[in-house]
Amino acid sequence: MKKFSHIIARTPAKSLINGLTSANLGKPDYQKALDQHNNYIRALQLCDVDITILPADERFPDSVFVEDAVLCTPYCAIITRPGAESRREETEIIADTIERFYPNKVERINAPGTVEAGDIMMVENHYYIGLSARTNQAGANQMIAILEKYGLTGSVVKLEKVLHLKTGLAYLENNNLLAAGEFITKPEFQHLNIIEIPEQESYAANCIWVNDRVIMPAGYPITKGKIAKLGYQVIEVDTSEYRKIDGGVSCMSLRF
Repeated sequence: MKKFSHIIARTPAKSLINGLTSANLGKPDYQKALDQHNNYIRALQLCDVDITILPADERFPDSVFVEDAVLCTPYCAIITRPGAESRREETEIIADTIERFYPNKVERINAPGTVEAGDIMMVENHYYIGLSARTNQAGANQMIAILEKYGLTGSVVKLEKVLHLKTGLAYLENNNLLAAGEFITKPEFQHLNIIEIPEQESYAANCIWVNDRVIMPAGYPITKGKIAKLGYQVIEVDTSEYRKIDGGVSCMSLRF
């Protein structure tokens, strides 16, 4: 059974209020977003992990979403090449930190490939890579080749509606997969125990498993009940301000 030892997160910048979004929920309230981030870090502190918090960088409104810039595997880290051009240089401001944790084991996705790691879900030693507006086939091919070099495997999943693969999926270990919308019926996942998230709670499909706890967005009682029934300790955090800029629970940390 795997265990995470490290978390990397980044303090949200004030420029966060201008983050990329398709949500039509209005602009985030910065102070509230900062409080929510602090509570998110507190939740992670309950999960037996060592936490590195990087400073805010005003140049990058979306840089609080560290998940997209790097894929952390047990054997290597892969610095991505985000599909959103305004986010490309976010990989540079995290590279030194990643090198420290993965000396001589850092790989990179190169042009014309684009990958955002919010499109990648790890199930044991296999990585599902969503083909989306942000992750293209060239990027996925590079990612799979790197994974295979380290004895891991990868495959692609086509997305129809959502921004990132993990917008609608969360693997909670022990064969349990939370799934919403288009993912409930995808053939790639039918061998797993699929826990269906109802349409009205689809935002709650983005959760994270951290050492037998599940951190999930607050306010989704049906989903919370289904996760608790599986035996996990559930920790709820309010992510309302991050939802306004297409963010969720998984986006705000690297876990390895």
